Amino acid sequence: MNGPFARSLLARTARKLHSAGWCANHDGNASIRIGKDRFLCTPTAVSKADVDESMLIVVDGTGQVVEGTRRAFGELELHLAVYRARPDAQAVLHAHPPFATAFGVAGVSLEVSVLPEVLVSLGPGVPTVPLSLPKSPELVRGVEEAAKKSHAFLVAGNGALALGVDLEQAYLRLELVEHYAKVVHLARQLGSVKELSGEQQKKMLEARAKAGLEPPGVQSWASGPVPVKAPSPIVKTPAAFAARPAGAPPSTDFDAIAERVARQLDGRTPAEGELKKLIADEIHAALAGA
Repeated sequence: MNGPFARSLLARTARKLHSAGWCANHDGNASIRIGKDRFLCTPTAVSKADVDESMLIVVDGTGQVVEGTRRAFGELELHLAVYRARPDAQAVLHAHPPFATAFGVAGVSLEVSVLPEVLVSLGPGVPTVPLSLPKSPELVRGVEEAAKKSHAFLVAGNGALALGVDLEQAYLRLELVEHYAKVVHLARQLGSVKELSGEQQKKMLEARAKAGLEPPGVQSWASGPVPVKAPSPIVKTPAAFAARPAGAPPSTDFDAIAERVARQLDGRTPAEGELKKLIADEIHAALAGA
């Protein structure tokens, strides 16, 4: 897609990102594939609320501006990584929707299966690319790997990305990620998240496969077992428990306490207040045996 219509649509989508409250300051960026090794993009250093057709630039596969007077945005390589990973992708959006971004910042997994519609549209949860410095090779590789398996994903400390066969599909996927993050967050505030059973998940994934919604090359789970997901990282790594409470004897092994708590949770999301109680119980037990 190229020409005036493509420019108008991309500029309008950029403004929608801002209107939705997903971009502040100069955050966020949008791009579309317009030809072999050519991508139409929003420029750097401009609010998405102000983007118009005249500001847009065209870059090649190396990120060099080949058309337009403005500079490319700093994280263009993330978009190019998605396009390399997914030849079917015609549009990529990167924004900082608050709820989805908060999950990545907090290190809390959104790979939970609680809404059937999300399983069909996005798969069994929304993965997170681990925290890396902006523009680092590690981040670029992480985005490329995530894009091979997912239509949308979080980037720890850096919002969310979504791709699609066009801008509308990419936007709707990003919208669904933010809606899903909000629902999961609110459910946890009310008590706990109740995931669909394995059989229920399997039926939804079968529907997903029949609808042709799996990324190209990704194994379909329609005729096999529901994939085993990584545990939700609600429980932090042992280093997060290294601080010793006042009065605790020096011999208390808090790394071991963290490991025992993690084993008790066994990858599930703790109910409200449960994590604090488990830690307190383990600390009291350790102090009693010291």
